[in-house]
Amino acid sequence: MTSRDGVSERASGSALEPGRATGRNEREAEPSNAASKENDETAVLDEDPPKGRLARLARLQALQIVLVLVVIVLIFAVLRPTTFLSPFNIRGIVVNTSILAVLGVGMTFVIITGGIDLSVGSVLVFSGVIADKTMAAMGGAGWGTATVGIVVACLCGLGWGLVNGLLIARARVPPLIVTLGTLGMALGFSQIITGGIDLRDAPEVLVNTVGFGNIVGQIPTLSVIALLVVVLGGIVLHRTRFGLYTYAVGSNAEAGRRVGVRVDRHLVKVYALAGLVAGFAGILNLAFFQSTTISGQSNTNLNVIAGVVIGGTSLFGGVGSIFGTVIGLFIPSVLQNGFVILGVQSFWQQVVVGAVLIGAVFVDQARRAAALRGSSLQFPFLSRFGSGPRKVNR
Repeated sequence: MTSRDGVSERASGSALEPGRATGRNEREAEPSNAASKENDETAVLDEDPPKGRLARLARLQALQIVLVLVVIVLIFAVLRPTTFLSPFNIRGIVVNTSILAVLGVGMTFVIITGGIDLSVGSVLVFSGVIADKTMAAMGGAGWGTATVGIVVACLCGLGWGLVNGLLIARARVPPLIVTLGTLGMALGFSQIITGGIDLRDAPEVLVNTVGFGNIVGQIPTLSVIALLVVVLGGIVLHRTRFGLYTYAVGSNAEAGRRVGVRVDRHLVKVYALAGLVAGFAGILNLAFFQSTTISGQSNTNLNVIAGVVIGGTSLFGGVGSIFGTVIGLFIPSVLQNGFVILGVQSFWQQVVVGAVLIGAVFVDQARRAAALRGSSLQFPFLSRFGSGPRKVNR
């Protein structure tokens, strides 16, 4: 066998069945394979799977985010102990975060793939509008009408998600452009259908049970439903092949293709999932506000993206968790609530959240750069929060 034939055999063997090469050929391939790993920065990240150090670092990062939230809570608790820590106020914070948490589940999947979805707020509105129109046309006030409305809202969201996914995966249009376009289209169709006037035809059973009802005591039904969606999303992301493929696509799409992942099909599924949960959030929003809130969702997409990124999901793809997203979404909600209690202008909340968002992206980018260099972060202040050295296993 010639040297060229040996190289070809080893290349095909490594692409189709890793570890197939044996004997002298395998020993000769080791130096070249090591060099190739060192040169391929993305491959270095991919070869540190979620089961190893990357998973431990992700959990540590989540703990850092929890620490930030705890510090914020303690500050407001010290300044206004009786008001901020009251059961009524805590319930309000949880309820205000619930719908964003549902949207955050889908957004986490999308951003882990390295994409973005700016249309979730408009899809939420559109789904609520169509569901409201459908339930009003049926004329009923019971759970039969409400169930139809829930199904219609989810189908509307799923449809917009499929449009996003097909244009991104099949037509190769960048996610930013596609979802920016569907943001305007969904909102525009909502305004055309309603004439720009909010609809208020949600059945009372939906409003009284889901919107303002409690499961037990002061535990709101809306938040319990959101918790179920979050738990289900976490199981799918961290315990199923679908979640594994999501991480694979975000880490290195080409490597995913070579091991049999149908990247385009998976991207369509991910954006369809994001649309589906946005549609479900639309019916929750309709039940809670008793209105389609057409003009009240202009910043929803940015708030969700900010929460997901603050929660540790990397805009570069391949890293993220549902738990981190939920904590990241609570940070802006707690800040807004605390500022209101302290009498601080609510505009400051946007300033602080923007600063935290920039800081989160900066830290993520620094960690990524340090991982590619195979060295630890060179920022002393990060070590105070337990980031510690981060090296990539070769």
